[in-house]
Amino acid sequence: MKVSPSILTCDFSRLADEIKFVEQTGADMLHLDVMDGVFVPNLSFGPPVIKRLRPLTSLVFDVHLMMEYPDRLIDAFADAGADIINIHLECGSPIERTLDYIDSLGKTPALTLKPATPAEAVFPYLEKIGLILVMTVEPGFGGQAFMQEMMPKVAAIRKEIDRRSLNVMLQVDGGINGETAAVAAKAGADVAVVGSALFNSPDPYALVKKIQDIT
Repeated sequence: MKVSPSILTCDFSRLADEIKFVEQTGADMLHLDVMDGVFVPNLSFGPPVIKRLRPLTSLVFDVHLMMEYPDRLIDAFADAGADIINIHLECGSPIERTLDYIDSLGKTPALTLKPATPAEAVFPYLEKIGLILVMTVEPGFGGQAFMQEMMPKVAAIRKEIDRRSLNVMLQVDGGINGETAAVAAKAGADVAVVGSALFNSPDPYALVKKIQDIT
């Protein structure tokens, strides 16, 4: 599995140091959770912060937009240095048009599904995206418990990706640690977003390697 640490639970007073720490763990990407206080009941950060972080690392910026109207700020996130721009299937923006616009900017379009959204809802867009994120908690806050009942959804999406022979990453986010990452991998996920488990781990380097070694 690839590992995409979420900085949502890091120490924001030491953000530059935390980014360097994530890079030193050997992680594959950096997961940046952007919340607007409307689509989810929480606020985080936006393009100005991401732009400041971009020179600090060569890691892929995996930007997850928990926003009601992400299409209004796609240019800003692209200019800030996002590599993957991920919108929610449940948002108020026109999905197909927004994905096409992200692609036109040379960025990887991605889609996220909330727990209540069925696997089949993403099938019409599979040819347009490079990553699908299945939330294994309700989006908005870190530190929640992993929802194992989301694994049939992961398996259904993996089956459809493979049936069409597509090169689409399948990511899980929420309550992911060494054990739940293995459960998700068995269902077909190949990218793990790790937040609280990494920043609270007594040995974060071993945790990253453990997840990356999952087959």
